[in-house]
Amino acid sequence: QVQLVESGGGLVQPGGSLRLSCAASGSIFSIYAMGWYRQGPGKQRELVASITSSGITNYVDSAKGRFTISRDNAKNTVYLQMNSLKPEDTAVYYCYAHRFQRYWGQGTQVTVSS
Repeated sequence: QVQLVESGGGLVQPGGSLRLSCAASGSIFSIYAMGWYRQGPGKQRELVASITSSGITNYVDSAKGRFTISRDNAKNTVYLQMNSLKPEDTAVYYCYAHRFQRYWGQGTQVTVSS
């Protein structure tokens, strides 16, 4: 079992930045692939970024060049640094952990608005 707790969401103006954190507990964090999905109003959930246990990253096209996913295995935490935020980035962001099965966090709201 893995428990995930996200934090760092909030309201930010267009062009601003936020850093989301996802703290994991309950298992050996370093062996899990981690990532972030988001679900905007009226939209399907989409994968935003992922990072393997060995540190290989992948991003949705709309996040490339603006978002950075990273992990700190010593702190059992994965991060999503989001820069140059746009109104279309508004969504609930969900952290996940995956190894044989997928675990989810409760989600954190990100609102980009002036």
